[in-house]
Amino acid sequence: MDKETLGYYNKKASNFFDNTVDVNFTKIQDKFLSYLKPGTKILDFGCGSGRDTRYFLDKNYKVEAFDGSEEMCRLASDYTGIPVKHMFFNDFTEVDKYQGIWACSSILHLPYEELKEVFIKIARGLKDKGILYTSFKEGSYEGFRNGRYFTDLTEDKLTELVEETKVFEIIELWITRDVRPGRDERWLNVIMRKK
Repeated sequence: MDKETLGYYNKKASNFFDNTVDVNFTKIQDKFLSYLKPGTKILDFGCGSGRDTRYFLDKNYKVEAFDGSEEMCRLASDYTGIPVKHMFFNDFTEVDKYQGIWACSSILHLPYEELKEVFIKIARGLKDKGILYTSFKEGSYEGFRNGRYFTDLTEDKLTELVEETKVFEIIELWITRDVRPGRDERWLNVIMRKK
C-alpha cells in the first residue's frame, strides 16, 4: 500500500475507528460464516477498527488480524483484546493456515496489478477449499480519491481478475448500498472458494 494512503489512516485513525466500529454489518458477516465450520481459523486481512475481528471472536472463531496502519493496529488491539499485527498486504506469506480470510474494504487500496499478486498470496494462505470474502467500491476508477488510493471494480472486471489469477472460484457476487449513514455508494461484494 502506498505511503499517502497509510498516512491517511495513521492521521485519521481515531475518526475512522469511530465511523466504522459500530456499523451493523452482521448480514454479510453471517453470510461469510455460513461457509465456515464453527470455531475454525479466520484471518482479518486489513482489519481497520477491528469491528469484524471482534464479531468473529464473539462467535467463537479463532481469529488473527493485521493492518498496514500502526495507529489502526493499536486501536483495533485495544478494541478486540487480541494483538493485531502491523503488516502490509504484500508481505503476507502464510501457507495453508486459514479456513477463511476476510478482506472487507481493505485490498481495494491496492493497484490492480498488485491485486493479482495478493489474490495469489491469499489463496496460498487458505487451506484447501478455503473461503475469501472481499469488497470493492463499484466502478472503473483507479487512482487517488480524498487522500487514499482506490481500485474500483465492476462485476466484469472482478470476474476477469479471478479468471486471470486462476486461484479462486466465485460462489456469490452481489451489490450493496453503503451501510454508513449519509453515504450513497455502491459496493461490490464477493465470496470465493480456493480452487
